[in-house]
Amino acid sequence: MFLAFQSPGPIMLELGPIAIRWYGFLIACGVVLGVTLAQWLAQKRGVDPDLVGDLVIWIIIGAIPGARIYYVAFEWENYAQRPAEILAIWHGGIAIHGAILGGLTAALLFTTWKKVSFWPLIDLIAPGLILGQAIGRWGNFFNSEAFGRPTDLPWKLFIPRPSRPPEWVNFEYFHPTFLYESLWNLGVFALLIGLFFWGLQRPGRLKVGTLIFTYFIAYSLGRFWIEGLRTDSLMFGPLRIAQIISLVQIGLGSLGLWWLYVWGRSLPDVPSQDRG
Repeated sequence: MFLAFQSPGPIMLELGPIAIRWYGFLIACGVVLGVTLAQWLAQKRGVDPDLVGDLVIWIIIGAIPGARIYYVAFEWENYAQRPAEILAIWHGGIAIHGAILGGLTAALLFTTWKKVSFWPLIDLIAPGLILGQAIGRWGNFFNSEAFGRPTDLPWKLFIPRPSRPPEWVNFEYFHPTFLYESLWNLGVFALLIGLFFWGLQRPGRLKVGTLIFTYFIAYSLGRFWIEGLRTDSLMFGPLRIAQIISLVQIGLGSLGLWWLYVWGRSLPDVPSQDRG
């Protein structure tokens, strides 16, 4: 009972008419830590950290609208009735799969423009990305959203009545799926960092592309089962969109690792202009 969670509310700090929300603050923290980590890993691999910093700016520019457009597209019936809310991203309502799609598209455009290799740079981004996701998930806690079905487990989450689904309005406690995913993501982060440093100690053994393909598989395995607990999934008919995308990412990641290690293929190494 003593482990039950209850959100203190979405507002972190109010300064007159200005309200600083936990959701935005945590996303900002995740971005800053992710960028710092990616640049540090770049130095370890002999890649120009400024190049990685520039790449991250492009990824953010692509990820934020991608995450919102993706979410609004699958919730269009609701947003069509209140179009003023479409841009109110601070109220919640972004989708990580939309952010990934938008960010990868922006990264591809950046690397094409800069004429540098796409895969080694994306590998460097992967650990920071999953770390940022682990931090950002706590924004759902403060917004009392993205929770699971009712439960009586000791780590249950109290959800205020206005935020409960109509069919479970008389239930008070729900699965804290934000916590499950945050902890899972931290585990994926540890895996990616472990692989990165294992590769540094064994030159040539860890192929370029391994980290991003592993990210796709490991993150998606957790997201698939956690999504099955949630009450607010984006749907395509009777199917949960996030579970469909998770299966696609698991398949793509598995094919990528098979291509690298079973078929024995290689992706381009670090950008030649950044070699020491």
